[in-house]
Amino acid sequence: MRVSNLFTKTSKNAPADEVAKNAQLLSRAGFIHKEMAGVYTYLPLGKIVIDKIIQIVREEMNAVGGLEMSLTALQAKDTWEASGRWDDKVMDVWFKTKLASGSEVGLAPTHEEPLTKLMKDFIHSYKDLPAYPYQFQIKFRNELRSKSGLMRGREFWMKDLYSFSRDRNEHDAFYEKISKAYEKVYSRFGIGDITYKTFASGGSFSKYSHEFQTLSDVGEDTIYVHEGRRIAINEEVYNDEVLADLDIKKEELVEKKAVEVGNIFTLGTKFSDAFDLKYTDEDGASKPVFMGSYGIGPSRIMGLIAELFSDEKGLVWPENIAPYKVYLVQIGGELSIECADELYEELKKRNIEVLYDDRDVRPGQKFADSELMGIPYRVTVSDRMLADKVYEFVVRSDGQKNLLTHEQLLDKLS
Repeated sequence: MRVSNLFTKTSKNAPADEVAKNAQLLSRAGFIHKEMAGVYTYLPLGKIVIDKIIQIVREEMNAVGGLEMSLTALQAKDTWEASGRWDDKVMDVWFKTKLASGSEVGLAPTHEEPLTKLMKDFIHSYKDLPAYPYQFQIKFRNELRSKSGLMRGREFWMKDLYSFSRDRNEHDAFYEKISKAYEKVYSRFGIGDITYKTFASGGSFSKYSHEFQTLSDVGEDTIYVHEGRRIAINEEVYNDEVLADLDIKKEELVEKKAVEVGNIFTLGTKFSDAFDLKYTDEDGASKPVFMGSYGIGPSRIMGLIAELFSDEKGLVWPENIAPYKVYLVQIGGELSIECADELYEELKKRNIEVLYDDRDVRPGQKFADSELMGIPYRVTVSDRMLADKVYEFVVRSDGQKNLLTHEQLLDKLS
């Protein structure tokens, strides 16, 4: 991509009503555009980042047997009445509207009900189990407050995977497998060392569920961390009984603020009972399918990474989710233009993602934009350095500068 072809522009100022650091930086850098409170457009650079985040999650879900699909956002009233969750008193985040015919429909805040209903067409025998469908989809929740940028939206990206198992034992085995997969996801995002599997309320079918909480001063949750065992307890279930269950003493825990970046739940037969989802076992007996659900919010993770990986100059993206690996800057006359053009084409041929700042603007503006956007590496081609047959190579994360020959540069980027 050439910067001159981007219709988006960077800005020195964030939207006046934006209070969250992540939204301020992402808006200023031209990654997102605020439509209204809790609702954001992903501009070209932002779309690349959210797609890379989604791809990392996709790879790890596929590795544990997940099968990707796409469910509908519009939801029928009767589907949700079957579980009792259409009522606003039961689930108070609904966005509801009416079709031209007068029928009432909702915008999905989650998908347990419609997917369970759908699976009735495909699960009949024990031979049809287990099954692990999942999707990436924009969800809609009518949040009372939405002041945390991408970290709490009324419209947001969610990966939701649902497990359909023959019994508790089969479910528990997968539950542990996907727990490990989540740990791999957060490690790949560069937040694995500050993300903890956290014990939380389990609802009707399990004593505990588990959240994955990442330490951050902007977190809305309070957790109690046991660093030695790499686990934590959510404040909502922090009591003597839980401590005894986990064989932990209070003095071993440290109170921290954190952001929930994922959760895994045992659903049991709550939804399979509501929709009469059963299978016939090896002996011909009819049994309810045992279910679980597993969520990760890619847009929330994008916002959190913007909070965690940034400095006074702007964003500092981890290389594997940055929109581009290299920010190529051209400074000077015809010679530097010709050499920068050639380097740009060579990097593309080598499949090195490069954003080429070919604009006719001051060098300081190019450097400032590269830092604000958080591209991992900056390469500068200038008339002065070309006389010495070198490029300036700058690492965004620590500001380290080196002068590299053409061969050294290609070796570094490859």
